[in-house]
Amino acid sequence: MEEASERGRDATTVATIVARARVSRKTFYESFESRDDCFAVLFEESVAQVAAVVAPAYGRTGSWSERLRNALIAVLELLESDPDLGALVLTQLVADASPPIQMRARVLERLRSVIEEGCPPPARSRAQLSPLAAELVVGGVLAVIHARLQARPRNLSGLANQLMWMIVLPYLGPAAAGRELRRTPPRSTAKPPKSASDVLGGLDMRMTYRTAKVLTAIAEQPGASNVQLAASVGVTDQGQISKLLARLSRLELIENIGPHSAGAANAWRLTLKGGELDAALRRRLLTSGSRPLRRRGA
Repeated sequence: MEEASERGRDATTVATIVARARVSRKTFYESFESRDDCFAVLFEESVAQVAAVVAPAYGRTGSWSERLRNALIAVLELLESDPDLGALVLTQLVADASPPIQMRARVLERLRSVIEEGCPPPARSRAQLSPLAAELVVGGVLAVIHARLQARPRNLSGLANQLMWMIVLPYLGPAAAGRELRRTPPRSTAKPPKSASDVLGGLDMRMTYRTAKVLTAIAEQPGASNVQLAASVGVTDQGQISKLLARLSRLELIENIGPHSAGAANAWRLTLKGGELDAALRRRLLTSGSRPLRRRGA
């Protein structure tokens, strides 16, 4: 990530990567098939890191526009704090078709579905709303953020009102969009991303590999049940997974959004604190040279 940020992707080679990481070519090729494979894995892990912070913000209660605003501010603050992460993800989404086409398309489709999910009827008739509305909104928002990441100094949080205007306008009309534009803009809270030890501070728990895998599984499968999570992380004892999930819930790292009725299956998602911890653990894996918790095809 550092090499690509400083040199540009085209000038980043296996030789420059291994020199910076202080490992041998043999070590590199034990983990990756090629430079492009390395970038593909890094892109996938970086997107998951962003999602782990943004998803809990979007999951808070509120109207469609409020939830989108929460998610937008969360991603702007994250990218303001970690511009290398933002540059890698946005460059490959906006200006570079080098990630595997299916992976890139999957990310963009998920963003478009989030825009359309739960949206109330627009001020104008749906017959007058272009089928390309969500695609245009997502493309426009990503392009603006990508351009601002190149500027110095960066004040991404200050874009929240203008970007919400872009998002709301085609769906709720000019009056609602104008209200977004006139809102008090969020104050920049950019600071270094939290480390795993920062998030774990004050929590009565020891972070094990299995616990980290459970958090990752919930981040990748929001709404998953106990049974689904047990299968994802390879736990055969349902009692063990239930105890672990109950403990993570007591620590306010996950929450059950399923129906709280007798016999109903749980549906787990990360809280904001859980998302921060999952993102911090992923950063630790990326910077330590360890293998990701879950590789493509694994």
